[in-house]
Amino acid sequence: MKNREYAQSLYHALGDDVFYIAMEASIDTGKVTQQEGMLRYLSYSMTEAATYGELVVSKTGTAGAAIWSKPLDGTLERRRSEEKKSFIYKDMGAKSLETYLEIVDFMSQRSASIIDDSSWYLSIVGIDPKFQGKGMGASLITPVFEKTDPLGVPTWLETFTQRNMSFYRGLGYKAAASFMEPLTRTEYWIMVREPAIVI
Repeated sequence: MKNREYAQSLYHALGDDVFYIAMEASIDTGKVTQQEGMLRYLSYSMTEAATYGELVVSKTGTAGAAIWSKPLDGTLERRRSEEKKSFIYKDMGAKSLETYLEIVDFMSQRSASIIDDSSWYLSIVGIDPKFQGKGMGASLITPVFEKTDPLGVPTWLETFTQRNMSFYRGLGYKAAASFMEPLTRTEYWIMVREPAIVI
């Protein structure tokens, strides 16, 4: 399964992200090892993006991936959400689902007043550290702009990692707000990129 190889690259890329640290720590090790649980979570997230959003993978081997969510009608969004919660509960355990919902619900409430409903969301992006610094990160993000810019649709993301903000600024993102996430006790930023004018 190729998703598995991309999942391993994402796992190495996201090792210091507090959301993934919290999720990994919450995994029921009676079901699966913590690392295996996270690999399954990342693999599932790629499948979810391919079904309901947009999945962009590196053109060089399996170095990394970007996982995008896009607006869905109410029925599809409920289905996507229920499938995700069912997966987390079954494959990672009740504590993981509780952790996921606590963090995601808090962050969703904060973004609701800032983000336009038509916006696409960059949920996960990562390049295996051994491939970083070669421009591959941008190549996972900019293909989506070719779809959203002609539609006049913004894109947005959340980051717990302040040092990544200059990278996102280079792609046209601007910080719109910052909040303290209570479970991880960590500040994070919402960044928005307005669509470029297509002539």
